[in-house]
Amino acid sequence: MATHLASLGADVVIAGRREHVVKDTAAAISSETGARVEGISLDVRDAAAVRSSIRSTIAGMDGDDESRGAAALFPGRTPDLVINNAAGNFISPTERLSTNAFQAIMNTVLVGSFNVTLECAKALMEQQKRGTFLYTTTIYAETGSAYVVPSACAKAGVEALIKSLAAEWGSKGMRFVGVAPGPIPTEGAFSRLDPEGKFEKGLARRNPTGRLGTKEELANLVTFLMSDYASWINGEIVAVDGGEKRALAGEFNIVGDMVSEKEWDQIEAAVRAANAKSKGKK
Repeated sequence: MATHLASLGADVVIAGRREHVVKDTAAAISSETGARVEGISLDVRDAAAVRSSIRSTIAGMDGDDESRGAAALFPGRTPDLVINNAAGNFISPTERLSTNAFQAIMNTVLVGSFNVTLECAKALMEQQKRGTFLYTTTIYAETGSAYVVPSACAKAGVEALIKSLAAEWGSKGMRFVGVAPGPIPTEGAFSRLDPEGKFEKGLARRNPTGRLGTKEELANLVTFLMSDYASWINGEIVAVDGGEKRALAGEFNIVGDMVSEKEWDQIEAAVRAANAKSKGKK
């Protein structure tokens, strides 16, 4: 997402807990795109750290005592396109989870998203500027899912945040949208969700398209939703999953994999016979 936006001319700041990782990534994106890309160390779970970064390091605005004097990356400029992508997840039977494990996911996904949203939005409002906020959620935020209960709960909260703030802050020039990807293989996600590679082929087979998604497809959607082309889309979550959620939702969707053409002929004949018998009784 950062690479795609940078290639279109955006100045970009990426944040993560490991400073050397984000700085190396920022340098790589900048080298590839020619754009200005900066990387900063930040734990989104820490509200004070988020406030310091937004108020000083990024925006160059007066912050609290801790943030004053920090070098501003973009003096006087508050981020007006904000992507809340920080997440944590792992696959586990719920009875094996500790309270700390549950809270760790909730604090990263839901609390972290709120912390970044609040500080960026307040700064934009003070400067009377407009902003667009995008969140990465998941298709099971709506349906729920076994074995990823902390993530499902946290992402459902993020979707409620999107819808609530779209209604409350739309009049203040803020726009809120979400993307709900199906399975897209990345090292960070699949090392925790499919560490032994047991599920990837099955996930592809059950998808109507017969494959998993790509990062490029997600980046294309995100770029559109954050652009002026989508300026009247607010409070919506868009699934990008090849139709997986719909395929799994229908009671009889699985029938297509179980019935041959010859069997369909037999079923049709049986249905016609049942209808004729019913009419005869009447």
